[in-house]
Amino acid sequence: MAIKLGEIAPDFTATTTEGTISFHKWLGDSWGMLFSHPADFTPICTTELGRTAALKDEFAKRNVKVMAVSVDPLDSHMKWINDIEDTQNVKMNFPLIADEDRQVAELYDMIHPAVTEKTSVRTVFVVGPDKKVKLTLTYPPATGRNFFEILRTIDSLQLTANQSVATPADWQQGEDVVILPSVSDEDAKTKFPKGFKTVRPYLRITPQP
Repeated sequence: MAIKLGEIAPDFTATTTEGTISFHKWLGDSWGMLFSHPADFTPICTTELGRTAALKDEFAKRNVKVMAVSVDPLDSHMKWINDIEDTQNVKMNFPLIADEDRQVAELYDMIHPAVTEKTSVRTVFVVGPDKKVKLTLTYPPATGRNFFEILRTIDSLQLTANQSVATPADWQQGEDVVILPSVSDEDAKTKFPKGFKTVRPYLRITPQP
């Protein structure tokens, strides 16, 4: 059964390239990104893991821990890491789950029904400090993930979790946001001292808090 937004992310204990990890304990009070890969030594995933490693500081400043999962064994992962570091000019700096028994892939409904019982779909789960799933994204095999979009959505999730706002189409960090319809104009005057523009009663624009 597919995991729904707002549900508690399933906990698990797994062998990784950085030792045995219990997911919820590993997350602690941080945000988390768990993302899956069909198999080791695949071209698109090699670039994706390299890109994630290169963006370490961007994830860190958002208090996001990153973990990847592939259904190949640990010894294969370690060899793949050598390739990733060599071809992508990075140092791997996050754990890669060796999900040989498909525990995590099945727990998170990652097995691709149209390919093989081994192939996991390329899914991203963003989990909040409350251990609830905040975002899911699923990509086809031939399309590499846009990690700037993932960072953008994390920025939006973190902002809207703490402020009575939503982010409009194509929003980027620092741009104007939309006041939630549930906030009255009177309350908005207090909550948003920079002021706001009423385009329609349901569409009020204010600088990012």
